[in-house]
Amino acid sequence: MSTTETTPRDLSTIGALGRLVPFARPVLGRLALGGLSALAASLVALMVPLVLEQVVEGPIASGNPTFIVWGALAVLGLGLAEAALVWARRWFVLAPGTRIEFELRTGFYERLQRLPVAFHDRWQSGQLLSRMMQDISLIRRWLAFGLILLVVNVLTIAVGSLILFRWHWALGTIFLVCSAPLWYAGYRFEKTYGTLARQSQDQAGDLATSVEESVHGIRVLKAFGRGKHALLKFTRQAETLRGTEIRKARAVGLIWFWLVLLPDVAFALCLAAGIVLAQLGQITVPELFAFFAMATVLRWPMESIGFLFSFTLDARTATDRIFEVFDEPNPIVDPDAPRQVAQARGRLVFDDVHFRYQDAPETQPDLLDGVELSLEPGETMALVGLTGSGKTTLTTLPARLYDVTGGRVTLDGVDVREMTLAELRTHISMAFEDATLFSSSVRENVLLGRQDLTPGTPEAEAALREALAVAQAHFVDDLPDGVDTVIGEEGLSLSGGQRQRLALARAVAAKPDVLVLDDPLSALDVDTEALVEEALRRVLADTTALIVAHRPSTVALADRVALLERGRVTAVGRHADLLRTSEHYRHVISSLEAEEEQQRERDGNERVTTGAIPTIDDRPRGNDEEVAR
Repeated sequence: MSTTETTPRDLSTIGALGRLVPFARPVLGRLALGGLSALAASLVALMVPLVLEQVVEGPIASGNPTFIVWGALAVLGLGLAEAALVWARRWFVLAPGTRIEFELRTGFYERLQRLPVAFHDRWQSGQLLSRMMQDISLIRRWLAFGLILLVVNVLTIAVGSLILFRWHWALGTIFLVCSAPLWYAGYRFEKTYGTLARQSQDQAGDLATSVEESVHGIRVLKAFGRGKHALLKFTRQAETLRGTEIRKARAVGLIWFWLVLLPDVAFALCLAAGIVLAQLGQITVPELFAFFAMATVLRWPMESIGFLFSFTLDARTATDRIFEVFDEPNPIVDPDAPRQVAQARGRLVFDDVHFRYQDAPETQPDLLDGVELSLEPGETMALVGLTGSGKTTLTTLPARLYDVTGGRVTLDGVDVREMTLAELRTHISMAFEDATLFSSSVRENVLLGRQDLTPGTPEAEAALREALAVAQAHFVDDLPDGVDTVIGEEGLSLSGGQRQRLALARAVAAKPDVLVLDDPLSALDVDTEALVEEALRRVLADTTALIVAHRPSTVALADRVALLERGRVTAVGRHADLLRTSEHYRHVISSLEAEEEQQRERDGNERVTTGAIPTIDDRPRGNDEEVAR
């Protein structure tokens, strides 16, 4: 973002809160009616002192009980009218407030879905969660309650202060002069409280992140005995938030001090001046009584200004935090004039592809530095290289999880940036090494990419079963409800191998033209991997596939192998040919073989420990296939 561009924090409070108008526009009518009802209720309350003046001056002075009853009924009627108007205010604003909250929350979630992976790499999930839940709820309460009462109470103070001059200009002047310091105190309060409110809400987001990380990483914390360390870190963050909240409370306490003190001072001075004026015959006792009744009515609107002001500043901070996400630029969008693949064949080409992460130092070379690679329709290409060579990054480019920073990626001759994201991602499907599942049924997870299928139909069932068979995910039939079993948050109720197989089944079920697999078999034991690879050979017969390989057995799946070295493809060919001609390829393969041998030893040790019979068909569901209890 350029330094000349206006940021949310550069806006005034009114300007920042004004950004909520598009969300509130459909319900502005009802909000206005709620505000008018609240204003009418305040005006009715201001009428009570005027009625009391007439009652004291007339019926009470004359001692006529009939007139006193009528005066009491008049005051009762005004009280009932005020109560009815307060009820109307709540009725008018309740539904609009929740509607605005709904639109903000769904719009925020939609924005999170559209923003690129690079955005989510930078932002903490706890910060996004606190904005989604806490800040949007605060905005709803302010729109439905704080904004209306702030406007109405300011108007009530203005009207009531003018009415005070009706009885005597000197009393009204004293009251207003004593109230003037409140505006200066409010100005100082805004500068201090606004900063503290932002700190508090950001720190609450950091705290939410810590809770989320601890819950997701509970197995690691327990395994390494680091629960106390996590608690200590959390305690420090909570103590920091507590300190900020205490400073906020002190700021609010200071403004409340002036809000309570100054009206009392005004009362005292007005009482002294009123007694003198009454002795001089410039004001009557009924008028003096009505003056103080009116001042009492104004007491609560004046005292509430501090609370409503702090509420408004909290809402402004929440609005800034929400629009930081709405304003985040999204470079990965649909083109203005999208192109379509004339005939989907699955030819994938990396043409002089360069890529570097946004926050990478300028002195650092591109992570991908001129990759040239072509995959022919139906071809299976294995991608191998040492750690850090850029294999995983390369696999994210065809589906535009990231965009190239130089060169282009084409699918059947069309630059992937010239296609709509929806169409592109029907042609290309992915399975990641770190398998992510959702808290829903096995069926819903596997068929996530098949929007063309209606759940429960024979076609959907056939696609589901075929994908599960390819991924050797037969364990689903042993789950309590089979494919309808809800597998729990992020699939943590399953083992690593089970999660990987379901993620692989999800990619296969999508029936893509190009299948990109980022080492999706790393958590499988060697025997299960062999079965999956055999099934994949059948599936990949007509599908273009790019597979990141971390085992020589995975390389055997491929028609050709591409060697990635320092961000460049330095060799492409058959496995046997590369072994003969490339020294670096031999080094990479030998390191993969060492890792595979270690994995075989671990699998063998686990079988001996569990007493399992080392056969494929009859082995118990142990190792990576342990069903969650």
